[in-house]
Amino acid sequence: MANESNRVSAELGRLLLSPRAYAEQTELLQSYRWLRANNPIGRVEVDGYDPFWAVTKHVDIVEISRQNDRFHNGDKGLILKPRSIEQAVLKVKNGRPNVFHSMVTMDAPDHSKYRRITQAWLMPQKLHALEARIRAIARASVEHMASHDGKCDFVGDVALHYPLRVVMEILGVPAEDEALMLKLTQENFGAEDETLRRDARSAGSPEERLSQQLEVRADIEAYFSKLTDTRRQNPRDDIATVIATAEIDCAPINHAAATDYSVLMMLAGHETTSSSTAGAIWALCERPDEFRKVKADRSLISNLVEEAVRYTSPVGHFMRSATAETQLRGRTIAKGDRLMLCYPSGNRDEEVFDEPDEFRVERDPTKHRAFGNGAHVCLGQHLARMEMRIFFEELMERLESIELAGQPRRSASAHIGGPKSVPVQFRMN
Repeated sequence: MANESNRVSAELGRLLLSPRAYAEQTELLQSYRWLRANNPIGRVEVDGYDPFWAVTKHVDIVEISRQNDRFHNGDKGLILKPRSIEQAVLKVKNGRPNVFHSMVTMDAPDHSKYRRITQAWLMPQKLHALEARIRAIARASVEHMASHDGKCDFVGDVALHYPLRVVMEILGVPAEDEALMLKLTQENFGAEDETLRRDARSAGSPEERLSQQLEVRADIEAYFSKLTDTRRQNPRDDIATVIATAEIDCAPINHAAATDYSVLMMLAGHETTSSSTAGAIWALCERPDEFRKVKADRSLISNLVEEAVRYTSPVGHFMRSATAETQLRGRTIAKGDRLMLCYPSGNRDEEVFDEPDEFRVERDPTKHRAFGNGAHVCLGQHLARMEMRIFFEELMERLESIELAGQPRRSASAHIGGPKSVPVQFRMN
């Protein structure tokens, strides 16, 4: 129940929902700071949207994420959208609240059943065997950067391609399909950004964005449906085969579920790692002292990776819904109420991080929650860390200096986003 003490102003509420605010960042981060100090679990009521609670403190995000029986992922939309769009999704998806049904939108007991399918493949022991293959991709990416004669857009020329090639290698997607995979992943997460969505000429109304998103999803699913069929007929040593030949409840996995699973692996394995890698370069360009620290002490590369993920926080939010009435910080959360977990805010909480708006490669790397926590902690977190560590190990061997060569820009997305352009000039040995 909302009252004046826990209600967020309409202006601030609209800011939390604005893709442009996530692109421009300054006002959004200021608003998070105010909410953490004054209304850490605030009721947001904005015309056109279902009411929700904005959760901005690190400790509350962690606690809600731990209580998977009390706060569900899949009962309502995992990403907050205008009410009209959510109703349209329910109609199109025959009562399901999400455009894409996957492990991320599942709750117990289904979530753990599907998670176990690939969990062993994505643990450090298995990934260690892949390090040589990943390092070869990293070296090729660094060499490609070097071929630009000291100047490039780090996002478009490097960061978008490196993690994509890694996930394609592990999943089993042919190298010749890289351009198509890049196009589809950018269109999938770029529906709110006027330069990334499928039809850049459109006005970008919610209805148009949904229509484009459904088109993109249909194209992605068609591709991976064929891959699922291929792996069932001709198994290989890759994750696509693991998924296609898996069993759920002692029966072969449903074809549609296998397809959706492979789609999730591709999408989740690319965009967030790409954004964090580019975020690290952006931050190091602005803070040459931090760059020099890493150059002088390569043992800081693991810290650099964690700080880049914290500082960039590619996932803007996920929603949860309460399964029963509960109390949070004196607020009565009713059964069915929705909660927005604001990860960029939690990862800049002053009670957890000293000077959180600063980028420090020597910061304690264990406290951020950009990969989530609890049962839904990111399944690919070890792969993401490994990819970034290997890339920066290879890069730091050759990179002598780097600085911005223009104004970086972030994508406009309240869900998943990050740098979309980081122009740099550099010197390599």
